[in-house]
Amino acid sequence: MIRFAGDSGDGMQLTGSQFSDTTALMGNDLSTLPDFPAEIRAPAGTTFGVSGFQVHFAAHDIMTPGDAPDVLVAMNPAALKVNLRDLKPGGLLVVNTGAFTAGNLKKAGYDKNPLDDSSLDGYRLLKIDITKHTLQSVESFGLGNKEAVRAKNMWTLGLMMWMFGRERESTAEWLRGKFAKNPAVADANIAALNAGHVYGETAEMPQGIHAYEVPKAKLQEGHYRNVTGNEATAWGLLAGGKLAGLELMLGSYPITPASTILHYLSNLRAYGITTFQAEDEIAAVCAAIGASYAGALGITTTSGPGLALKTEAIGLAVTTELPLIIVDVQRGGPSTGLPTKTEQSDLLFAIYGRNGDCPLVVLAASTPGDCFTMAIEAVRLATKYMTPVILLTDGFLANSAEPWKIPDISSFEPFPVKQRTDPVGFHPFLRDPQTLARNWAIPGTPGLEHRIGGLEKSYDSGNISYDPDNHHKMVKVRAAKVAGVAEDVPLQAIDQGEDSGDLLVVGWGSTFGAISSAVLGARKAGLKVSHAHIRYMHPMPKNLGEVLRRFKHVLVPEMNNGMLVKILRSDFLIDARGLNKIAGQPFKIAEIEAEIRGLLASS
Repeated sequence: MIRFAGDSGDGMQLTGSQFSDTTALMGNDLSTLPDFPAEIRAPAGTTFGVSGFQVHFAAHDIMTPGDAPDVLVAMNPAALKVNLRDLKPGGLLVVNTGAFTAGNLKKAGYDKNPLDDSSLDGYRLLKIDITKHTLQSVESFGLGNKEAVRAKNMWTLGLMMWMFGRERESTAEWLRGKFAKNPAVADANIAALNAGHVYGETAEMPQGIHAYEVPKAKLQEGHYRNVTGNEATAWGLLAGGKLAGLELMLGSYPITPASTILHYLSNLRAYGITTFQAEDEIAAVCAAIGASYAGALGITTTSGPGLALKTEAIGLAVTTELPLIIVDVQRGGPSTGLPTKTEQSDLLFAIYGRNGDCPLVVLAASTPGDCFTMAIEAVRLATKYMTPVILLTDGFLANSAEPWKIPDISSFEPFPVKQRTDPVGFHPFLRDPQTLARNWAIPGTPGLEHRIGGLEKSYDSGNISYDPDNHHKMVKVRAAKVAGVAEDVPLQAIDQGEDSGDLLVVGWGSTFGAISSAVLGARKAGLKVSHAHIRYMHPMPKNLGEVLRRFKHVLVPEMNNGMLVKILRSDFLIDARGLNKIAGQPFKIAEIEAEIRGLLASS
């Protein structure tokens, strides 16, 4: 596990992503954790401006970015101050001494230079003036001092590539492409990359510091690529549209950490998707609803604050019974909260957060790659049941990466949408007797002209109705339609362990990796613990209550103040116990494993 950390202008995200891509090409399994400030450019040298990127790579299957890094690369005192507490005892600490000036030390809150006292004696310390070596390596390219210093992240990357046996050519090719219009900058960065590697080869390292190679992982045969959750979500939506035979229309307003879905889909216009960057969140979702009314599939992407603004329009989609996909990439809240940090605090809002009895389908992806599968599932359910579907991901899934086996799209069963064409006996709220979905007619089709809207409609005619009995019936029918989705989703499975025992750890969303790893560790220690992960949040799988009752204890780790645990307790009347973390950071494996051991020891 390596963590690159520095100022938000030091290029740590780029360094980490390039190390990750190279590691994927080497055939390792990996998981990443980008961690950066919300400010576009926080004050240089301050602790709240620190940007980090952790990479966990191995020769075996791994599920998380790791708890504590083995290697910390600290590009300045602030990066050291913020991240040192996480470094493993005896871990390797690589420090850029060139940034440890009196001014930077003061900004980071140091009274004295930690490189000169005994405070770092518990680590293997490698002190290098990376700034000086970088300037020397790019001196011949005629760059200004500011541009030259920027290359220090590539020098650092080169050193780490030497230390862990990574190849450099893919990064060099990437640099040539990125700076194609400025070859001198590309060449300077490549020179810095190579210089860092050469330094590792030729410098006399302190005792205990040497090159170390992680062999290839034994992954299932196939074609792989690195994928983030937002990339996978974008491709899943596109694949879902193809399987449904529909054109897609994304109406979106930029919001961290969902914005890159808009970016990815905007580059896929050739595949039948229209993207529209609206002036605000309300306009974005209303445009998507309009697209669905016109016969395409409307999609909107957002995070918690945007979901709040879209709420009234989502209610319109519920009462008009139009298919609509809402991707909520959750972040820390409330209000604008922690824009670049992760959280799972929108679950209750997604299920219940609209005026009136306003049910819809809620799904949750569990890994970056699973975002692809669940996006397709969102399209399938939205079009089959004529309902909005909220797909919950979060900032951790959105930005973290993993090797993803590229699926064969022909292995996915198409679910072509059949829109109404027969005008005989038509009205807009005629329903399929099995799914209770209303028929979907494209406006302007001869004989199928109709209007829909936010006012209640007659069950028998589709006209506006204020009849109290009719309203009661329509509310019940809409609820029954969504509840019926439970008949069309997989039964809840046990992801790991026996189907009964002392403890079931129940998770949802991005806690999957940490829970799975913690349960595996506990089982190796002989504890009778199992793991079940819920992906269908509303309605839930119809056998979930039966599964829960087969265990003496139920533990629910969540990155919120206790949301799924409330639902499980109220819906299934079980004494579920919550483990809550609301720190803007994912769970560590050790946190969940300690709770498992403590709960079983006290029972």
